Amino acid sequence: MSLAWGSWHDDAIGGVSGVSVLTFVSCRNDGLYECQSRGKQQIQVFDAVLDLTLAMRARSDTDANAKSTAPAEVEAKENEMAGAESVEKLEDVIVRSAEQVAGQVRAAREAIATVIFGQERVIENTLVTILSGGHALLIGVPGLAKTKLVETLGITLGLDAKRIQFTPDLMPSDILGAEVLDESSSGKRSFRFIAGPVFAQLLMADEINRASPRTQSALLQAMQEQHITVAGARHDLPKPFHVLATQNPLEQEGTYPLPEAQLDRFLMEIDVDYPDRDAERRILHETTGAEETLAKTAMNAELLISAQRLVRRLPVGDSVVDAILSLVRSARPGPEGGEAGKLIAWGPGPRASQSLMLAVRARALLDGRLAPSIDDVLDLAEPVLKHRMALTFSARAEGRTIPDVIRQLKAQIG
Repeated sequence: MSLAWGSWHDDAIGGVSGVSVLTFVSCRNDGLYECQSRGKQQIQVFDAVLDLTLAMRARSDTDANAKSTAPAEVEAKENEMAGAESVEKLEDVIVRSAEQVAGQVRAAREAIATVIFGQERVIENTLVTILSGGHALLIGVPGLAKTKLVETLGITLGLDAKRIQFTPDLMPSDILGAEVLDESSSGKRSFRFIAGPVFAQLLMADEINRASPRTQSALLQAMQEQHITVAGARHDLPKPFHVLATQNPLEQEGTYPLPEAQLDRFLMEIDVDYPDRDAERRILHETTGAEETLAKTAMNAELLISAQRLVRRLPVGDSVVDAILSLVRSARPGPEGGEAGKLIAWGPGPRASQSLMLAVRARALLDGRLAPSIDDVLDLAEPVLKHRMALTFSARAEGRTIPDVIRQLKAQIG
């Protein structure tokens, strides 16, 4: 299998941190499908390739000094065999690591499903968002277990979870924290920073649209840059850091619609719908008895960070990349969207492409696959794109909706 060198990065490989490595991709255009059909034989993620290459080079130099009289072709053959064996062993390590992480993530999904019933798609998309390192906006009417889902996620993933109830009188300092004036026993005065609830690994922003735009904007820097600035001082947030916000689509009185810049910070907008009859029957039996099923811890923060790093290492075939580019670019006003492009007032930016790229990788890992497919792109297109688009007045007058337009764009892809 031929390789092409990629970008430098520092990361933890096989439990060894701080290793400078190169990430490569297969130079074959159909590499994705070979990866899916051959399984372990076509893993395209070879971290620590640089260390391996340097070790092989050092060994080659040593052998050259010790065997100065050996024929050049014999020495080259030995180095080639040693390199092939080392790469094969490294491939096995990567596969085992991926399978182990995928198993832990699936165990977390099963643990959540023991508490949250009838919302399998919501659970999956929320986990995909967290594995991608992003934030999610949960939209649904009251009583559909949105708050319970966030609480269960915090327990199952082993994260420090906090909740903020957004209200019209909530201030930015109520979220970020503030500096207070302290006086020591000697009479010396100094300012001390008191951290707000944003310093959590999993933050629930309940009914986020009930706070004023001034308060909503307090999360902009935190969601994008993973730190906040108070009184000119930078304060780093815990890692990982995720915001799961909820919003009621029915009641709009006394609410402030989220601005486009705030919506774009959310990797997905996840619709929480009513459960089906069988799921609601199970809800009645499980939640109204004398005993309540409690969530169990299946992961911790370190394992989650490792899974997020693995997601970024998963290979993506050229056909999947082209599908992402075609879909996102066609969702903007202009000729690339064809007839659907005439219905769009404004569309998603490059951040949507980045979000979709990470989401399809995370979904593949969640399903136990080592590379995403075009089906992943089509399935995740709507939750990733719909809050990043707006229709023209004429399109809305004709009764067109954003999901309808996205389905039309998806039909052009596959």
